[in-house]
Amino acid sequence: MRKNNSRPETSGHHEVNMTPLIDVSLVLVVILLLATPLAFESAIAVKRTEMSGKKAKEPKQVEVVEIDIVSDDVVFVNRTEVAREDLVSALSPLLGRSLPQQVVVTCADDVSHGAFVNVLDLTKLSGATTIAIMGE
Repeated sequence: MRKNNSRPETSGHHEVNMTPLIDVSLVLVVILLLATPLAFESAIAVKRTEMSGKKAKEPKQVEVVEIDIVSDDVVFVNRTEVAREDLVSALSPLLGRSLPQQVVVTCADDVSHGAFVNVLDLTKLSGATTIAIMGE
């Protein structure tokens, strides 16, 4: 006679074999690790020297206004002595002429902090866009 159970009875331990899946995943990871630097290397743009040498522009002459603070009252603008009260009137024509409007300021050691800051403020009010302070 036949049993009501249509499934044949099998014995044993059934598990999914994960080894092939892990092997394939590790191979893909290694391939990606090796291929990633090659992708970045090909993306770097390098200009040839003969091409970039032809396109190089001549450097522009930049006119820089030099201010040397000698004492609390005396300031030199481009090696010309100017009283600190007359600094704006001396700087305005010079900064109007120079295109980048750059100023380089040097200061003597015995000049007070207030006089130094005042000269910087007057320089900015005169139209200087870039002020560089040189130390000794």
